[in-house]
Parts: sequence; C-alpha cells; structure tokens
Amino acid sequence: MNKLLAALLTSLFATASFAAAHAGAPMAGASAVKAPMAGASATVKVEKKEMKAEAKAEKKVAKADAKVEKKDAKADAKSEKAAVEAKKDKAVAAADAKKDKAVANANAKDAKADAKK
Repeated sequence: MNKLLAALLTSLFATASFAAAHAGAPMAGASAVKAPMAGASATVKVEKKEMKAEAKAEKKVAKADAKVEKKDAKADAKSEKAAVEAKKDKAVAAADAKKDKAVANANAKDAKADAKK
C-alpha cells in the first residue's frame, strides 16, 4: 500500500510541476535567458564592425606601403641612372684628357723635330 501511495503522490507532483512550468505566463528564467542573448547579439555586431574596421585599416596601410615602396624604387632607379651618367661623363672626360695629352705630345715632338732642322 505504501508503494501505491508513493506512486500516486509522485505522479501528482510531476503533473503539478509540469503544469506550472508550462503555464501561460513566462517563467523568470526564460526571459532572463533572452536578455543575455540580446547582449551577445550586440557584442557580435560590435565585433564584426571592429573586424571590418581593422581589415580596412590594414588594407590602407598595405596600400600606403606599396606606394612608398614604388616611390623608393623610382628614386633608386633615378639615382642609379644618375650614377651611370656620372660614370659615363667621367669616362668621356678621361678619354678627352688622354686625347689632349696625346695631341700635346705629338705637337711637342713636331716642334722638337722642327727645331732640329
């Protein structure tokens, strides 16, 4: 008899708990779950905006770096060209000096030969 009474009370308690849990008014626990979810959604949106901003900033930095590298390469090419031109001018000047020295020596030899005659 005790077993029968225990089973009856258990089923009665289970039915009452189920009915209370599913009544028309929402339980405090259910609405408490929704509030953090809304906060989490806002947090996710903020994080997405931050990620987009970071990506945009990184893209701008990369673009600026590429622009600087291009200017540096152009400046290096220009300085190399100037160095080549300077080397070329120096070689031409050396050749002219050598030619002038040879002409002067030839003139001196001719003058010496004329003086002997």
